Amino acid sequence: MLRSLLLVVLVAAGTAAAAEGWLQNYRKTDPPAPAPDAAFTGPDGGEITLARFGGKLVVLNFWATWCAPCRREMPSLDRLQGELGGDRLEVVALSIDRGGAERVDPFFEQHGIARLKRYLDPGNAVGRALNIRVLPTTVLVDAAGRETGRLEGPAEWDAPEIVAFLRDQLSGADSGALPPPK
Repeated sequence: MLRSLLLVVLVAAGTAAAAEGWLQNYRKTDPPAPAPDAAFTGPDGGEITLARFGGKLVVLNFWATWCAPCRREMPSLDRLQGELGGDRLEVVALSIDRGGAERVDPFFEQHGIARLKRYLDPGNAVGRALNIRVLPTTVLVDAAGRETGRLEGPAEWDAPEIVAFLRDQLSGADSGALPPPK
């Protein structure tokens, strides 16, 4: 219960920080750290790990239907998956809702989320393994399965500067942190 309360407080704090300049919240992981092998539920209901996405850049977003900033950024994650998702990049929107599919499926339907697949971690095993403190948090996992950076707080994931940054990551360029907002 205390952890949930702390998470809600941190969500609010993350929202305030995001309003002041969300791009400054991106932190490069140096050196890159191996992604955890904690299991979560894939779209077909089976258990998977991040290793399943080996060879792809993974935009791993931790979210919940009760998190207002998460709800606002989901359409941009859906558009990002439509624009860059495929053989080389996957947006994995990992819901930590305790209600699982019964909460996430109606949310996806009501908000027109059509390109993202449903990934569930109601026990927050992956979030704990990655020390996720704020919702939303997005972790970039490179094609070798290593965390290369993270953004605490919401973002417009299909904004031109973020798409350009992700394209650089796909090309192997190390552009460091995202550029400051214009």
